[in-house]
Amino acid sequence: MKFTVIKNIQKNSPMSLILRGFLLFILIYLISDIFVLKSSFGISFDGVNSTLFGNEELYIDAINEASFLEFWHTQIFFIMMILLTLSSIFIRVANRSRAILTNALMLSAIASLISLPLAFYLSNFFTNIYVITYFFWHAIALYMILYALWKLNATSV
Repeated sequence: MKFTVIKNIQKNSPMSLILRGFLLFILIYLISDIFVLKSSFGISFDGVNSTLFGNEELYIDAINEASFLEFWHTQIFFIMMILLTLSSIFIRVANRSRAILTNALMLSAIASLISLPLAFYLSNFFTNIYVITYFFWHAIALYMILYALWKLNATSV
């Protein structure tokens, strides 16, 4: 986290290179996260509902509570690590609207994480909120990554 104390990240070419590589890894993680979730948990309203509650027509059993809590726990950890590091990089390179985007990113990710157990324990209505906020925070994170890469490349050459 040395980049938090460097005065001008764009002018420090070794640190700029490290941050660009790190942003590429975060980008790869976000894209692969969608594919992994699609194959294991579901990314559509029906897919998430089938995973959480089962589907008799498709012979799908509902996920048990221990598996659900393990999935939710790992989601919390990975989202926290990715979003905190992405936000710290984005805040350093962005000049305008960094507070709005960072807050929208964090709030939508938290809403996604909170709506998942609400869907499991209370009502399947929250699966709609989960799917929408999941894609919303991924879209914001994708924009933040691309913007930060653009800012780092534009001034580090």
